[in-house]
Amino acid sequence: MSAIFQTLAPFAFALLRVAVGLALVPHGLRNTFGFFPDTGVRALNLKALAAQLDLDGYRPGKFWAPAIAITQLAGGPLLALGLFTRPAAAIVLVFLLVANVERWRVGKYFWNQLGLEYTLMWTIATFYVLAHGGGLYSLDHLIGWKF
Repeated sequence: MSAIFQTLAPFAFALLRVAVGLALVPHGLRNTFGFFPDTGVRALNLKALAAQLDLDGYRPGKFWAPAIAITQLAGGPLLALGLFTRPAAAIVLVFLLVANVERWRVGKYFWNQLGLEYTLMWTIATFYVLAHGGGLYSLDHLIGWKF
């Protein structure tokens, strides 16, 4: 039976890595280009996101808004593809750690009160990807890059 699980493990890890990466993209599309306007933060472009960040104490918002957008729109797909996996995961992890602090400040723990429950799970999954690298089914592995 353990042979089955050893066979499945690389697929499970690739699925986790892809899910972590792709989960970031819709947030970046919303905050940068206004997609999905009826969800989450009401900042539907970088200028509005920068203003919201300034209001929340993350100054200067004009710096952090594009940094967040790049993290979500570039870091997410890099994780999903398993390309530059560890550097991308490290940047995403820092972003998510800050998001957890903000979620705790706003709603404490429970996700339905804007707490950190949801972002904490993604943070732990990202940390797992950081620790393990791209894995067998990644572009890093395909081209022989070891990070």
